[in-house]
Amino acid sequence: MKFRCDRDALAEAVGTAYRAVASRTGALPVLSGVRVTLTEGQVEFTGSDLELTIRVRIPAEVEGEGSAVLVARLLVDTLAKVASETVTVEIGDDQAKIEAGRFRSEVRTLAANDFPKLPESEGPAVTVAGGPLAEGLRQVVPAASKDDARPILTGVLITSTDDGVRLVATDSYRLAVRDLPGVSLLPKDQKVLVGAKGLGELQRLLGGGDVDVYLGERYVTFRLEATELTARLIEGDFPNYQQLIPGGYPNKLTVERDAFVGAVERVSLVGGTSRDSAPIRLAMNADGLELSATAQDVGRSFEPVEARFEGSEVTVAFNSRFLLDGVEAAASPEITLETIDPLKPAVLRGKDADFLYLLMPVRIA
Repeated sequence: MKFRCDRDALAEAVGTAYRAVASRTGALPVLSGVRVTLTEGQVEFTGSDLELTIRVRIPAEVEGEGSAVLVARLLVDTLAKVASETVTVEIGDDQAKIEAGRFRSEVRTLAANDFPKLPESEGPAVTVAGGPLAEGLRQVVPAASKDDARPILTGVLITSTDDGVRLVATDSYRLAVRDLPGVSLLPKDQKVLVGAKGLGELQRLLGGGDVDVYLGERYVTFRLEATELTARLIEGDFPNYQQLIPGGYPNKLTVERDAFVGAVERVSLVGGTSRDSAPIRLAMNADGLELSATAQDVGRSFEPVEARFEGSEVTVAFNSRFLLDGVEAAASPEITLETIDPLKPAVLRGKDADFLYLLMPVRIA
């Protein structure tokens, strides 16, 4: 088997498929590779860790048909370094020859027969606009947990609403909720839990065009023009997040986004960069806002920020990284922060009423 194609298109396709390649292969070393499938006029690259699968097709000059598995990391690194505009790959029984200009490389292939059978798209397709879905995923995916010991929280809940869908993610420290009116992704009264890793990769792939969605019993597949992403659905019950959102807030702070972000970043430097670093305090009153942080054996920092405040004087502390994540997700020139007291969840919003970011406070002395 042999194929020849444009280097940039090849590097992009392999790099995209590589994002689904297993980082820890365990009993299946073949999952450290990218499966290469040759058919008439095109080559398909597939990466998978069994939870997430990404397939990418590109046009190519092809001789012969079939499949092989190439070591993914080596292929990605090689394509990043070669200078020729075209690359030729010839695949034999147990090795592949890569040619690009004067460069030649011979690399062993992995056992193609060991590559697992991967899920195919199931059910009828639903077509949705990629732009709104990408923006919604950008806002909620960072709030999902990265702790595999709590698999339910590593997913994003997608649930139907009266006029569209709702995306929800939480790691128990913060909660992101985004409504997408007009996006008919699921049948009425249906909900699914999809791994945040896969949806994060989907967000990277989505542009302004449409995406076809195939929802099966165990997997969901998103098909773009030349790329297909399949994610396993997570089984289990998502927490009852709605009971965490208070019905009203007596205190409301409104602050200009860029000034607030800059002050948070400066003041939080004294606490270091780890998640368990010193919390940042927000002292809110009729005069505005003062940020402060104190780290034992390091020092203290303060900065006042112009802001409008309605309510009773209150000081609330937050994890600075989580606070900044919420501000970034809101993507609004002005940010509002609504609070009850120093121990109850606060809600951060931008100008878009369809997005809500709930943040748990940090206890302070």
